[in-house]
Amino acid sequence: MDQGPNSIIEELSDSDHSSLFSYIDKDKVYGLNLDVPERAKDIIKPWADREDTTLFADSGVDDQMIIHVPFSENVRIRSVVLKLGRGEYTPRHLRLYANYPNIIDFDDAENTNPHFNISLLEGETGAVEYPLRVAAFRSVHSLSLYVGDSVGGNQSRIYFIGFKGDCHSPRKEGTKKIEVPTPNAADASLVERLLQRARGQQTTAR
Repeated sequence: MDQGPNSIIEELSDSDHSSLFSYIDKDKVYGLNLDVPERAKDIIKPWADREDTTLFADSGVDDQMIIHVPFSENVRIRSVVLKLGRGEYTPRHLRLYANYPNIIDFDDAENTNPHFNISLLEGETGAVEYPLRVAAFRSVHSLSLYVGDSVGGNQSRIYFIGFKGDCHSPRKEGTKKIEVPTPNAADASLVERLLQRARGQQTTAR
């Protein structure tokens, strides 16, 4: 039997209607200070797999790591969703850097002011959503996540990184360039048409 409003809420919470997973350029995701560098891509999962614990990324020589996530389109990010390691593997601090694709090491990150700097929740077993200031993340083409300060002090673990938001621009088709119309083109701008008329010229479509 239908549970009414509660069933609708549960359905919406499990849907990916606002997930930005499809806009992530997963092939170009990479991490810094990971014990297995290839694991950076493993924690970028579909929304339905946000509670999965079979794939994860651990930090390397200490408890700090940076995950760099590029997008295929400029997106507006409303929140970041994280599922973190438990116990001594739980990182307690997060910094976000928007549109800084050239962060190449931790010194660079330390010397750059983050757009978002918060303490993460401890003791959570599921994925947790952290709302962002939309004004600071309204046109993002890449995002770098810097986590550290784990409970145990030696290693941090992440199971899932996801984002919620939207994309205003239509998807690009490959590397197709935008063609600039000539003054005589049929779709010339209104200003160009008015100038042509003022000069007594006629615009014809080809």
